[in-house]
Amino acid sequence: MVNITNDTLEKWLKEDTPYMDLTTFMLNIGSRDGEMHFLSRDEAVLCGTEEIARLCELKGGRVLEYTPSGSKVLPGQIFMKISGKADVLHLLWKPSQNILEYASAVASRTNKLVEKAKKVNRNVSILSTRKVFPGTKELSIKAVLSGGGFPHRLGLSETILIFKHHRVFLESEDKLAAKIQELKTKTCEKKIIVEIEQPEEADYLCNAGIDGLQFDKLSPEKIADLVREIKKDFPHILTIAAGGINETNVEKYAATGVDAIVTTSMYFGRPVNIGVTMIAV
Repeated sequence: MVNITNDTLEKWLKEDTPYMDLTTFMLNIGSRDGEMHFLSRDEAVLCGTEEIARLCELKGGRVLEYTPSGSKVLPGQIFMKISGKADVLHLLWKPSQNILEYASAVASRTNKLVEKAKKVNRNVSILSTRKVFPGTKELSIKAVLSGGGFPHRLGLSETILIFKHHRVFLESEDKLAAKIQELKTKTCEKKIIVEIEQPEEADYLCNAGIDGLQFDKLSPEKIADLVREIKKDFPHILTIAAGGINETNVEKYAATGVDAIVTTSMYFGRPVNIGVTMIAV
């Protein structure tokens, strides 16, 4: 789904165990055989089990069973079992738990947004922003995909998305229409989307030849009116709602008829409560 390299996985382990597991070493229990079981204490959408499985195998452990990312689990459900020496299990324990708790939380919140939005607009897409904590992007993107969402833009090198922060550097707003035609010629395989905060800008930009409009912090009522007008004359133009959208209001924005909803809300909230047990065998 997402290419998370072995180097990245090893880095995650290195952060938690920079040199050695002093406790396991001093207790002289590292060579004992055991199993580690993971269970969810919450209803959740899983993410990260494949990475835990690879970490296990990289360190000489064995995956006994696991439930794939994107699967829904119930409270009390054991979804992964691994076996290995005690030193391997303790090396994997906390990084694995952290990965599962945070990634599954993002996947679960994404899934709730998707389910709520599609109740009122089955064709709408839930898109995640680039506002991920640095160093976590690969796992965050996988979590969004596992929850049924999709990344809005993976980075600045993708879609041309013109914000007001770009427009302040243009000589004048009148230059924007000419600039859009120039962009369409030079980057013919890229979509050009402009974010607007004022409804009256929509008609001017649609006539300028843009591929999409992103409505920032406009009310659902205003967006619904704009979508009706735009689709009537410019049915090909992509319409996107953004700004302050979360689980409490996503249905209202989905009902406006937009093609997509952009939100950051899946990244912030309580982690999924993942329990870990170990047994000696």
